[in-house]
Parts: sequence; C-alpha cells; structure tokens
Amino acid sequence: MPAEADPVLAALSDQLILVTVLLYVLAMLAYALDLAFGRDRAETSTAPAEPVLAAVGGTAATAAQQGEDGAAVRSGADEVPETAASGAGEDTGGTGPAPKPLPAWVTRAGTAALVLSWLGLATNLGALVTRGLAAGRWPWGNMYEFVIAICMAAMAAFLLMQLRYPVRFLGATVSAAAALGLGAAVHSLQVEAGPAMVALNSYWIAIHVSAAIAASGLFIVAGACGVIYLIRNDAAVHLPTREELERVAHRAIVIGFPIWTFAVIAGALWADKAWGRYWGWDPKEIWAFITWIVYAGYLHARATAGWKGRSATIVQLVAFGCLLFNLIGVNIFIPGLHSYAELPGQ
Repeated sequence: MPAEADPVLAALSDQLILVTVLLYVLAMLAYALDLAFGRDRAETSTAPAEPVLAAVGGTAATAAQQGEDGAAVRSGADEVPETAASGAGEDTGGTGPAPKPLPAWVTRAGTAALVLSWLGLATNLGALVTRGLAAGRWPWGNMYEFVIAICMAAMAAFLLMQLRYPVRFLGATVSAAAALGLGAAVHSLQVEAGPAMVALNSYWIAIHVSAAIAASGLFIVAGACGVIYLIRNDAAVHLPTREELERVAHRAIVIGFPIWTFAVIAGALWADKAWGRYWGWDPKEIWAFITWIVYAGYLHARATAGWKGRSATIVQLVAFGCLLFNLIGVNIFIPGLHSYAELPGQ
C-alpha cells in the first residue's frame, strides 16, 4: 500500500463526484417533468368511450335498460347525431376540449431522465474506482467514501429494478436523495485520499461492506416508497397508487434482506479475524442486528399476519430509520470499534 495517494487520480475522483451531482440533479428535474405530465398522457390515450354515450343521452348501462332484447340499444346507437360522433375526439363529454399536445421535450423527459441516471451512475462508479486507485485500497475506508458508495447503490438498485418493474415514478425521489447525499459528503465529510486504518486492511471489507452497501441501496428504494405512501394525497393523480408503492417496497426488501443477513454474518466473521471474537456488543454490531430484527419483523408480519397498508409501511420505515442511524449516526456520534468516520479536522 502506498504511503501517499496519487494526487491526479484523487483530483479526478473529486471532479467526477461534482459531475455526478450535476447529472443526478438534472435527472431529478427530468423525472419531475415526467411525473407531472406522463400520467396525463396515459390517461388521455386510454380514456373510455363512455363520455360519447353520455353526450347523446346516457351510458351503456342506461341504454341497456331500454330493452332486454337489445333493440333499444341498437336504435339508440343508430340515432346518434353525426355531429356528436364527429366531435367525440374534440370534446370529452362536455368537460371541455381535449388537452393540447405537449412539447416534444416534455414527452421525452422520462427517457432523458433514465439516460441521465445511467450516466450519473457511471460517473459515480468512476469516482469510487479512481478514489480506490488513488489510495491503493478498497474505496470505502471512511464515511466520505461510504456515503458515495451508498448513493451509488441506491441509484443502481432503482435502475436495475426499473429494468424489470415499472418504477420510474421513484426516479425523482431517488435522484434527489443521491444528489443530497453526495452534496453532504462533499461539504461535510470529504477527506484526502490515503491509507485506511489497520483494522480495515482486510479482504473482508470487500465482502462485508459491499454486501451492506448493496442491501442499503435496496432499503433506500423501499424507504422512498414508504415515505411517498404516507404523504400521498388521494387527489394526487400523478403519483402511483398506494398499492403500487407498497408492492415495490416489499420487492426491494425481499431482495435486500438476505443480502443484509449475509452482511451481518460476514461482519461477525471479520470481527473474529480482527478482534478474536464474533460478537462484542459494539454499537455498530448492536444496531446492525436491530435493523435486521425490524426488517425481519416486517417480512414476518406480512407473511404470517397479513399486515399490509399503512401498518406494514410504518414498520418498514422504522426499520429504515434504524438503518440510517446504523450507517451514519453510529459512525459519527457513538465511539466504538467501528468509529472510522475520519471526519475533516480529525
């Protein structure tokens, strides 16, 4: 391990972080445009034909009541005025003219947001790789690097889920969280690249911490769904339904929980190698286990007691709060064997 970091690679890493913040902010704005207008387009294109029937004197159900053999229905259909039929595309049942087509740059906002997110993920990864190469070690040996990795994991979890499930509605929230996380890391946590403390000079950092970061990214996606679930207004037609939010959160936790379980086990194995015991009631160990218990309780309540809706969402947000305290609060505010935050000025 080199005694000094490569200044060129370290500077490149810092520049890539700034580019990543910019890309995430632009992606957030594009996702917001798509969220604001995208569902209007979908609803307009799939609007039912009932308003046309209503405009000429009733719905399909009303027409059906006029005759059991269907004659009245056919008669009513034959008597539809030509002007009403021709004007069906211009008037939605007396509610006013159809909305004007949106500008092309608005209709393509969702695609642009995804492209910006993938570019941001690439520069986020590039920043970590160059940071690790500059320091000559695995690139999460302090809180600055750890937060950068967590932001990357959250964006990666969202984008990979988007390849399989329609979760683009989370883009604005995840992008904003990643941009704020990186901004806070640059402002308050940034330190010069250099060697890590002795306890972190182990291959276990690639196993234990990598698993914890991957699981945390999935839990952040689930937490974003939970927050939107609780603040969602029933009149907010541009947001996904609560059922959609809960379904995405549950999928993310189902994938993330076994990864977190593995991270806890790998941490115990690392502790035995580093300190000669598997468990020592260190604050980090305690809160990692508390987080595991609450997420396990959430999954157990859904699987056995049938908990759904608001109660299940609150439980998973409590678990998410434990996760955040474990990842940030313990490292910064509570002394222990895992106190490797390496804050500026220390």
